[in-house]
Amino acid sequence: MCAEDLDWSLGRQSSGCQTNTNGESSRPLTAHLKVYPQSLAFYNWFDASTLSVDCAVSSMGRRIAGVDDAGRGPVIGPLVIAGVLMDEDRVHELVSMGVKDSKLLTPRSRSDLAEKIQEIALKIAYDELSPAEIDEVVLRARRLQKLNFLEAKSMAKVITDLEPSAVWVDASDVKPERYARHILDDLPANLKRIVLVSEHKADRRYPIVSAASIMAKVRRDARISKLWEEYGNFGSGYVTDPSTIEFLKKWRGEHADYPPIVRRSWKTLREIESDLAQTKLTARE
Repeated sequence: MCAEDLDWSLGRQSSGCQTNTNGESSRPLTAHLKVYPQSLAFYNWFDASTLSVDCAVSSMGRRIAGVDDAGRGPVIGPLVIAGVLMDEDRVHELVSMGVKDSKLLTPRSRSDLAEKIQEIALKIAYDELSPAEIDEVVLRARRLQKLNFLEAKSMAKVITDLEPSAVWVDASDVKPERYARHILDDLPANLKRIVLVSEHKADRRYPIVSAASIMAKVRRDARISKLWEEYGNFGSGYVTDPSTIEFLKKWRGEHADYPPIVRRSWKTLREIESDLAQTKLTARE
């Protein structure tokens, strides 16, 4: 099955496209197909040459979006979901400006690219999940309705705000198809037939998702900076950050409980509590 069968045009001939003997555009690349309740056509922009990208961009004026998260793993701070909506015929500009997975960029590069993305995006939407919301599902929700489920619902909010014709999301679930279903279930009726592509590492494969990952990361970094003003510099909030662990230990040693910016459901806190209890026992001996 080819892209045309999916009603997913790869676009008209551009200045750089090759033509066959009949003068028709020869399509150097075709969309891949992922079978799901809706046929999911997608295109790997990063694997394409500039020439192929020019040929593959649709001339239909389709509004497409990418959605990604930042801050899923930290023990401190919110989980931020961001979505970027663009005209499909401008997606190649993301490649030209150097957009890539936010984790591969320096903070300065992310900030600079975020400004450029804002200039060409039709709309950018956000949703934030607080530590309390995350703890609620991690500690109390039924199986398959925990953090992945909550994040899918959050992505559905962002997609609903953007109202794209097609959307690419970075799947958090080990089963991308299940993650897509959770998102679709939470979309309004007018978006139930949307083309939805749910993949692992989508932020490294598709610039539209990379753009969303950058916006989410810059937004979370801004939130963390504001929290530093209130609580002091606790580092990145990730459990691998010694500054974060030191902050948690010191805070817990001086207070009866952790501050509301902390995810109490994280195993890290149980380990800290165990260490503190052992320290007290040792001190009594």
